[in-house]
Amino acid sequence: MPNDECRPGAAFGFPLMRQAITRPDAPAAIGPYSQAIKAGNLLCLSGQIPLDPKTGNLVEGGIEPQTHQVFANISAILKAAGASFENVVSVSVFLADMNQFGKVNEIYGTYFSSPYPARATVQVARLPKDSLVEIQVIASL
Repeated sequence: MPNDECRPGAAFGFPLMRQAITRPDAPAAIGPYSQAIKAGNLLCLSGQIPLDPKTGNLVEGGIEPQTHQVFANISAILKAAGASFENVVSVSVFLADMNQFGKVNEIYGTYFSSPYPARATVQVARLPKDSLVEIQVIASL
């Protein structure tokens, strides 16, 4: 019988029990994943792209409206778990074009305050539905 140190999740201090977090005012999953999973005090959000939750369509108009929609989607999911942007500890930003980093960074700064979450930003070859930005966050509850 394996010891307790080897069970999945033990290294992170959360139990095996996982709870799916869903919110109707955030886009429904477009694949086999949850909007977010809560495990103990950890909340892991799936990457959010700029889908309008009412229509399921990609928001048009460029990087600025797409980035704001992504943050609106993230906010709705955080709220469903009783959290806010203040609970976010890590952010991964995926961009179709790194030349848009300055615009995304400016918008990003309106959603977070010091101390800012840890962050990584990478350019990728392609994002789902050809969106310009995808953002994934991890929050501590």
